[in-house]
Parts: sequence; C-alpha cells; structure tokens
Amino acid sequence: MSALSHTPETPAAVPALPAEHPLRTEDPSRSTVASPLLRALRGQRPDRHPVWFMRQAGRSLPEYRRVREGIGMLDSCLMPDLVREITMQPVRRHDVDAAIFFSDIVVPLRLAGVDVEIQPGVGPVLGQAVRTPDDVAALPVLEDAALDVIREAVAATVAELGPRPLIGFAGAPFTLAAYMVEGRPSRDHFGPRRMMHADPETWAALAGWAATVSGQFLRAQLESGASAAQLFDSWAGSLSADDYLEHVQPHSTAALAHVADLAGPGVPDGAPLLHFGTGTGEFLHHMRDAGATAVGVDHRLTLAEAHRRLSANPGPDGRGAVPLQGNIDPALLAAPWEVLEAHVRDVVASGAVAPGHVVNLAHGVPPETDAAVLTRVVELIHSLPVPEREGQDPAPGVDATEREVRA
Repeated sequence: MSALSHTPETPAAVPALPAEHPLRTEDPSRSTVASPLLRALRGQRPDRHPVWFMRQAGRSLPEYRRVREGIGMLDSCLMPDLVREITMQPVRRHDVDAAIFFSDIVVPLRLAGVDVEIQPGVGPVLGQAVRTPDDVAALPVLEDAALDVIREAVAATVAELGPRPLIGFAGAPFTLAAYMVEGRPSRDHFGPRRMMHADPETWAALAGWAATVSGQFLRAQLESGASAAQLFDSWAGSLSADDYLEHVQPHSTAALAHVADLAGPGVPDGAPLLHFGTGTGEFLHHMRDAGATAVGVDHRLTLAEAHRRLSANPGPDGRGAVPLQGNIDPALLAAPWEVLEAHVRDVVASGAVAPGHVVNLAHGVPPETDAAVLTRVVELIHSLPVPEREGQDPAPGVDATEREVRA
C-alpha cells in the first residue's frame, strides 16, 4: 500500500518501456525498482534516506575539471564516453543514491540546429534571439535521429550504474523560451514575461516548440534506461502564480505528456517525474498538476510548509500531498560543520511529514564547494534513521516482526 494521498480509480497503466529497462528487468544486478530513490518517489519506505545533488557532476570535482579541460560545454555533452564518465564521477566519490545525466538544458536546441553556445561565466547565448512570429516559424524541427547520441550516452551510463538509478532531465518550456527570447541569461526575464501578454500567440507558439523539444529529450533518456526524470524550471520564480497557471503550466504539461506512457503519476510502475523550480513556493500545486510525481522545493520554504500547501490544494486528479525533494541551502555548504549538520538534520526532519522525501540541495552545487563536504553530508544523511510513515510499504528486508518491534 502506498502512502500517497490519491488512489486512481482506473487500473494502473503498464509503462511502455523495453523489457531490458532497469524498471522492468528481472535481473537484480540491473533493476532499480528497489533503490532508495525509486521507493521514496513512489511513497514507499526506503532502507536509507536517498540523496543526490543537482549539479553534482560539475566544477566542484577536480576529476571533472581534469576531463573537461579544453572541451567546450556543449561539445562535452555530445561525447557519449565523456558523458558517461562525468555522470559517474559523483557516484564514485560521494556514494549518492542516483546519478543525474550530464548534459545541459539547451542541448536539445543545439541538436535541433539552433545556434547556441555556452559562454564561460555567462551561460547560454543564442546567435539570434527569438522574438517575432517569423522567428518562431523559422525554428527547426528536432529530428529523432539527432537524439541517438543521447541514447548512446544514457545506455552506456546505465550499464555501469547497475542497480543505481539514472535521472534524466530537461529544461521546462518557460526556462528554455526565456533564454531564447532574451538571447542570453537575464536577471528579471522581462522579455518573456512581456511577450506572454503583449503577443500571447507568439509566446504560445514559442513555448509550444520548447515543450516539444523538451519532451523529445526526456523521452530519449527514459526509453534508453533512465529510471526517473526531472523537469527544471529554473526561472519560473520570476512569474506570478496567475501567469504561471495561464501561460506556462500548459506547456510544462505538454512537455511531460511526451512521456506520459512511460512515466509520471498515471504510470505507477513507470519512471517517477520530478518538477523543480526556484522561487516557486506560491504555485507548487500547479507544478504538481503539470504531471509530476514529486515536487522539488528550494530554500525559501521548509518541506513541512511545502507539504502543507500541497495538501491544502489538491489537483484535478485528487492528488494533494506528493513526495518532495530538497532542500539543503547550498549557501550553507561553506558554513562550519556544526552549522551545516544541524541544517541537514532539520531538512530531513521536516521532510518526514511528506509521503516520501529525496534529500537534495535547494539549487545546484556551487562550483567552489569542497567536494569532501558533500561526501560528509551524504554520510550523515545515510546514517539518519528512516521514519515509518503511516500506510507505507516496509523497507526491503524489514519483516512484520521487526515492524512490530519498531512500533
């Protein structure tokens, strides 16, 4: 029995994943079904608190800096052997409970033929901003064959991970479209916010294009072996709740609909879908309702408050509370250990009220972070007892007698 707050009335769909996929295989050396991450995201009791970090494969690791030397960011994302190596580095170093596929949210743009580069110290920069109906109409189609390099990298990584899950990801349509309208990173994302009101048809067409390429990118990763996926909406916090609901959520829903037969709340045995944004505490329920299994929370809310807000705002499918991910403040990674330790313990305790909890940061790992601190944080999290939530399936290997003793 699951601790999730909604039980579908219709029979659960069987995920349209290949038989050899880690979520379907019967080979215990490759199956990810019983992993702490998958159990937590499905509202089941894991045998330890699952933890991974956004941007865990990155500049905080000396081995990452070494293998990336002299190779551009987007070029490195399209070299399968290098992608596999970089994705595996934090797993080997930190013993995190999942790998996050090494890539970038603008990779689908590059694969489609859009002129985009990642400039060091700046971020994604387009050769030409997309601001008019003609600009949108000229956007290329992302051909399926262009995604073969992603499929190859995912398959190679999954083969090395064994029973540890790989998380795929994509940029949410708003965040992708925001880069495209501005042509580069922006502080206030004024351009896309203006477009959605001044020229809603062009905005809808652009966001629809972004939803399609994001969905294609997600699908390629999930079909090739990723056991979960996360939709990143890094800049959605610049929006009001009303603007998000009217102009953004439909496109995030469309992106996730591309994998609705593989993943998400409608396919309980498929891949869980996470939805994360920064500064989105006022509309976490709308992010859930876009088709997410679980919601990521940044440092601005406690997990207990996020759980309260979600519970108080059930969606059209009846779901209120869902598993949460987060939300260690990355600014505290540089604090004295006693300060960081107390914060991590508070985060884990706050997450105990949710149907499931995956420990993560409230945003990505800062490049200057001491890698040894992250390893110590993982060790601490793994040492903490896992609470038994009401109605949850027991952790693997816990029999009825032991449950009675614990009770």
